[in-house]
Amino acid sequence: MTAEAGDVPAPLAILGPQHGDGRLADVLPSALAVLGVPGSTDPLGLVPSLAGVRRIAVLLVDGLGWYQLPTAAPYAPTLAGLAATVARPLIAGFPSTTPTSLVSLGTGVAPGAHGVLGFTVRVPGTDRVLTHTDWAADPSPLRWQPVPTQLERARAAGVTTTVVSRPEFGGSGLTVAANRGGEFRGAAGGDAVAAAMLAALATGSGPTLVSGYHADLDRYGHVYGVDSEPWRVAAAEVDALLARLVDGLPPDAALLVTADHGQLDIPAAHRFDLDTDPRLRAGVRLVAGEARVRYLHTEPGATEDVLAAWSAVLGATARVRTRDEVVATGWFGPVPEEHLGRVGDVVVTCNDTYAVMASRTERPMASKLVAYHGSDTAAELTVPLLVVRG
Repeated sequence: MTAEAGDVPAPLAILGPQHGDGRLADVLPSALAVLGVPGSTDPLGLVPSLAGVRRIAVLLVDGLGWYQLPTAAPYAPTLAGLAATVARPLIAGFPSTTPTSLVSLGTGVAPGAHGVLGFTVRVPGTDRVLTHTDWAADPSPLRWQPVPTQLERARAAGVTTTVVSRPEFGGSGLTVAANRGGEFRGAAGGDAVAAAMLAALATGSGPTLVSGYHADLDRYGHVYGVDSEPWRVAAAEVDALLARLVDGLPPDAALLVTADHGQLDIPAAHRFDLDTDPRLRAGVRLVAGEARVRYLHTEPGATEDVLAAWSAVLGATARVRTRDEVVATGWFGPVPEEHLGRVGDVVVTCNDTYAVMASRTERPMASKLVAYHGSDTAAELTVPLLVVRG
């Protein structure tokens, strides 16, 4: 089924691109409007409720989807209280994966414009697959992702801008693509992230914007599953991070908390493996994307055969479409010609709790994880926005 705007969709309902009234990409434009950056729009309507705010901290908790909030609540009382009083749902965007969402948040535009169109994508004109989380300087982040970031806009307007993330992410291609324009401060773990964000909030004498990132909930969900014991411990650590930020907010500050995607546990019986099924390899030159959304780049003249083969093997467990069909749905927004080649000739979008692994050609752990994301179900696409004033 397809969920329409205004519904409260079931977790596995397939959403259309018109669903909901707010996007992850709207968060920073609205924050800049609150801070008075000229030319900024306020698509989320934050200006009235945050009148007088001069400092804003934006925290992205990787993997904290809207549908994970009730699951986390028993282990995260601060989060539960905020979710009950100051939360609204946003749509992360498609594919519902970390690199795409981080750059949508950072730029304030849809994926088609910024070009980070998946966890892994083909570098057009080559047989190279770029993994955005392992990206250094090739291709150049400034060319690969050409849209100015919201932090660049803020800094140009005199806002003090800071990025707080894990130390190893400093200067990475993904950090430059999503967050160039902010002074980078490395922080590993919830306590360090909270301390660095609060310190950065107190640094500026004028308008201040701090963007923070915390990864552990997503990591433990992938490895052990949503609501596993390690995931519960990670949820409690997120709660401690939030409590420290809320308690430490200056009077003229606000905290915005959001996420990049949700997660779904994928049963062993719902996993296909394209590397062990010759029907799924025939005519395919290169595979990108991830387990819930596959980009298939086909051999010359093989696209129709690949469409037929994958449709026959996967049946109702996935939608197998051409690039043009998927672009036409509108999820990416307008896609310039130079970005089209990053999407496969054939796009496979998994339904329900199904996934397509690549046990031999991707990193060994990739097919052994418990939880995944990337597709267009409500559970993967819907993320929270929590808005807290100091």
